[in-house]
Formats: sequence, C-alpha cells, structure tokens
Amino acid sequence: MAEITETMGNESSPSEENRNENSERSNFDNKTMRKSKPGLKRLALTLTVFFSFLLGLPWLLKSIEIYRSPLPFRDIDSLSNAIDSNPFLFPCKFHAVFVNFEHSTPIKQNAEQLGFLVSSHMLQLADGNSFCGTCESKYTVSVSLDSGNGCVEYEDADRGRAWRCGALSEFKFDETVKNDEVLDEYLESVVGRRGRVYTVVVVNAGEGYRVRAVVGKHRHAWIVGRFSEVDMLAEKVAEMFVKIFVGGAKEEGAMQGEFMPVGADGKIVLSFNLLNADPRDWIYDWDFKEVDEKVLSPTLEALGPIANISVESQVLYHTPKSSYSYWDVEVESHIFSTKDLPFFVNSNEWHLDTSIAAGGRSKILQFVVYIPSANECPLRLQLPNGEISMTNAFISPTWGGVVVLNPPNCLGNANSMHPLRRKVSPQELNQIFEVFMGQLRQLFGLKSTGFYKGASGSSILLASERGFTEWELDVLARQHACFNLRQCGTTLGSLSRLVQSLPRMIIKDEIGKQVSYKRCTVIGCLQSSILTRSNYPDIWRACAT
Repeated sequence: MAEITETMGNESSPSEENRNENSERSNFDNKTMRKSKPGLKRLALTLTVFFSFLLGLPWLLKSIEIYRSPLPFRDIDSLSNAIDSNPFLFPCKFHAVFVNFEHSTPIKQNAEQLGFLVSSHMLQLADGNSFCGTCESKYTVSVSLDSGNGCVEYEDADRGRAWRCGALSEFKFDETVKNDEVLDEYLESVVGRRGRVYTVVVVNAGEGYRVRAVVGKHRHAWIVGRFSEVDMLAEKVAEMFVKIFVGGAKEEGAMQGEFMPVGADGKIVLSFNLLNADPRDWIYDWDFKEVDEKVLSPTLEALGPIANISVESQVLYHTPKSSYSYWDVEVESHIFSTKDLPFFVNSNEWHLDTSIAAGGRSKILQFVVYIPSANECPLRLQLPNGEISMTNAFISPTWGGVVVLNPPNCLGNANSMHPLRRKVSPQELNQIFEVFMGQLRQLFGLKSTGFYKGASGSSILLASERGFTEWELDVLARQHACFNLRQCGTTLGSLSRLVQSLPRMIIKDEIGKQVSYKRCTVIGCLQSSILTRSNYPDIWRACAT
C-alpha cells in the first residue's frame, strides 16, 4: 500500500501541466519572435549552399583520387603468353659452293636439287633442337657450282651473282696452319661482301687427298678432299651450317639455352686477382697494364656489342685455399683432385668482391692466379681419369676461373730465410691469359679447344686474335637478344599481374610510357625476326595502336 501511495503522489495533475506550459510561453519575447513561416530568402540561401557543394564535389573527388596511367593489360598478357609458348628463332642465310666438280662426277646435279638436299639434312639436324636464339627452321640456302666449264647458281633469296667464278682456280691447298690463315682471309675477300651469310666452300682436290674441314674466323668454312657420294657430302655441309654456325659448335649433351653471364644493367666486370698464399715464402707481382692493353683490349672490343665490359685487377696476400692436398711420390707434387674444387676457393680469406664499378647489378667474373705456399708447392690438379692437368686450372660456372702458378724451383727455395720477390714474366702472363681466354669462352658457353667432332667427322676451328670469331659473336648475340626479350616479356607480365591485383596502386605517366616503350621494343624485335601477322595478330594490332 505504501508503494502505491508513493506512485500516485508523483503523478502531476492536468491543471499543473497547463500552468507549466503557460509559464514557458511567457519566457519568449513577443517582439523578437517570428510570426510568419520562412520565405524565399532562406530557400535561396539553402540552394546556394547546396549548389556550391555540388560544384566543389569534383575537385574534392579529384584531390582524393588514386591516379593510374592506362596500361594495355590485355596486349601485355598476350605478348607474355606468346613469349612463353614460342622460342625466338632468327632468320639466317646460308650459301654452299662446290668447286672443281666436273660433269663426269655423280655430284654434277642441278644446283636447285643440291640446295634442296642440303636443306633437307639441315631440317633433320634441327628437328627437336630449336632452342631460344637459334635460326628459324625455314632455311634460306643458295648453291653455286664452279667447274672448269663455268658456273651454275641457284639463288633462293638473293639476286645477283653470289660467287666469283674461278675464284679458287689458282689457289694451292695444303694442310698447314699458315695456308689456312691465308685461305681464310682470301675467302673473306670473295664472299665477305655479302654480309651476314654463312658460306661453306667444298673443293674437290682429286685423288690421294684426305677430307679436311676447317671453319674460319669469319662466316665461312671450307671442305677439301675427294668426294663421291652426294648425300654424305650434303650431310657434312648441313652439319657445319646447323651445328657450328647456328649452334655454336657445342658438343652433344652440352647445355643449350640463352643464359649469358651479363648483368641486369648489361655490364660485366672482369676481375683479375693475383693471390699470394703465404708472403713469408715468396711475393709475386705482375705488370697487368701491359696485358690489359695487348691481350684484353681486342677481346673487350669484340664483345662490345654484347655487353659493356670493364676490367680491374688486384694483388692479395695471405690467401690460403680451403681444400687439402696430399703428396704424390710418383709425380713429386702436391695433388688436389676435381672433388676438392668446390672447397678450393676460400671465401673467408679471398676478398675478391671489392669492385665499386659493379654497382650491385653488374655481373662480376673472377679470374684468379693462385701462388701456393712452400708447404704445398708444387701444387697440381689431377683430372678424373688420373692424369695431371696440362693447364693446372679449372673454372667455376657463373663465378670465374682459377689458374695455379707454381714458382720455379719451389722445392729448393722452400727453406729460404727471406721471402723471394718476383714478377710474373711476360711468357708466363701470356700462358696464363691464354688459359683465362679459354675459361672466358667456356663461361659464355663456347668451346675452349679448336676442334669440333660431329656425326659426319671432325672440323678444325680457327682461333681469332680477339678470342671470339665473327660467327661465334653471332651466336652470342642471338642468345643474348633472346635472353633479354624473355626477361623483358617476363617483367611486363609480372608488372601487369601486380597492377591488376592492386586496384588502388598509383601508376605515374612515366611508368606508363616505359611500359609502352618496352612493349613496342619487344614487338619490334619479334617483327624483325620471325613473327608474322598470321601468327600473332593481337600483338601486331597492339603495336600498331
């Protein structure tokens, strides 16, 4: 009952509410209180503020907008897929010349049929071996027949006479190296005017002359001997075209591909290091400037179109190797085997990566001359077959090469009280850098020896004073161009996928221009090689726009 009474007491009566309302009305000033409804003035003011907000809305949205330069995503994806699914093959021209084949010999067929026979063997050799950087399978082969009665030519693509009739009528062939050099330069004067055409000259030398094949320093080769079977001769010519001029004379089973030891910025740093393992025994120095000017300069000039190469050198002390060697009584030397090569380079003591010119993106190739200490001198490398290496050197793929130089009479000078100071002689430097040149060729994927053994016989490969012949530089240029195109296509494809996955990513106009430039550059390279409108219509249309 108490609770009910309290509740009833809190409730206000209607008369009290009316009194409160009248008191609130009395608080307003009748003079200042508006007595009419809002008119057009307030409406105009409201509309003005509203339209001002609408006019400023585009600027507001522009200020918070994420700018994205337009990129051709569909065209980039089409280009990337085309690069991944098709190897880059480049157009190449070939010319076969047959000299001193009379009408009575079986090889006297018409030039067109002979060219078809050579092309057929080339297709068989290239079947399944068309990797990135080689020539396209539709070979362009021209044939010239030079006999005593005149010349017959079959030109598949070029116009005009490709071979000077009777050019080798007065030349005497023998098997001397000096004669090979003379013939090589003479053939260059005859066929070199045609530009980038690979030529094989076959000379019928008569009875009693064994077959001899030589590949020159330029873009031609020759085969001299007595021939009777047309098919075997055509196969030999086709093998020289496909395996040597196109494939780079690589051995069967060798790694094929477009990898090149070139940095992302197109630069290579050749770092030459002279390492004294223990200067308490002897201290060696060298005249590297003379070697750089006489030996390395022609090589750097030859490789200039492929990469920007710089050279540096240094002499280091207290640089022992990491692997162990053992004394062999028979050879009277300390021996280290090929199994020890992964542990030979002492990365803790050999401070080789000190180049400022590399800049973090250039490829550094290390070439080391290692002078062993008296405790392990003479130090010799034992090959897997048990023989001692003639060069006493080895290479490490993608890293560089090492040459072990043993001081003369090191056993007799081992007990000397004072260290011997000696400079590497010019003869020793020439021998060392001949080995380094062979190692550099191997790092580029070429042969270090002057012979090639194929299915149809062996061929002699003439060496160039520059370290790389013209046809070898062509092989490297094709492989490097292929590698760069693949890298560019991969980069564009990755960039396209990244940008599409991040819709709020800012893309400046400079990035868009670079993407368009690289895309059209890749397409231009493809157009200049093998792409046609029927093969890649989307890419051609993308470049046209």
